Amino acid sequence: MQPYLFPYIGYFQLMNAVDEFVVYDNIEFSKKGWVNRNRILVNGKDAYITLPLKNDSDYLDIKDRYLADNWPIEAKKMLNRIKESYRKSPNFEEVYCVIEKCLLFEENNLFNFILNSLQAVKTYLSISTPLIISSGIAIDHTLKAQEKVIDICKARKASVYINPIGGVELYSKDKFREENIELSFLKAGNITYTQSGNPFIPALSVIDVMMFNKKEEVKVLLTEYELK
Repeated sequence: MQPYLFPYIGYFQLMNAVDEFVVYDNIEFSKKGWVNRNRILVNGKDAYITLPLKNDSDYLDIKDRYLADNWPIEAKKMLNRIKESYRKSPNFEEVYCVIEKCLLFEENNLFNFILNSLQAVKTYLSISTPLIISSGIAIDHTLKAQEKVIDICKARKASVYINPIGGVELYSKDKFREENIELSFLKAGNITYTQSGNPFIPALSVIDVMMFNKKEEVKVLLTEYELK
């Protein structure tokens, strides 16, 4: 998976379901993706939080992108927005402490910054799965898409590969089977919870999930999925 800024709970369901979770650092950054942004609840509606980046080539890998020079100022603004949005939530104090440490982490490399936040949430949720960095795996890194995934699986001696349900159109079970790898797709269940009495907005950042659910409740939500 690509590294995402405080991704939705399905990301952590996948992390919790596997023995090893490979995080791509040497994959091209996409401006339209979720690497440096996500959605939180603001006044009953979804709103984006976004990490500002230095202007650079659109073709650089994620590991070669950097936070903008004004990030220290923007970090405080983002923290204030999160604080004002969630200060009345039942788990605010505990969760805000985690988020604050992530956003004040002194690192301007985009990949390292987001990796730190993924590890922090993983620790908070007691997920024991190790995170493996893709560039450190001995494969042909010029490979793309399905071929690269299969090579990673073979290098890590994996007999099973699990991908989010969105990959159904991208990956072939027959092709993986030819390499003696079982391919499955994880589909998150219909997860709902109370969001300050407002109509429920699904698939927000894990920040929202943690703010409105006790740690033990989130652990239960991590298991609410099916494999196809």
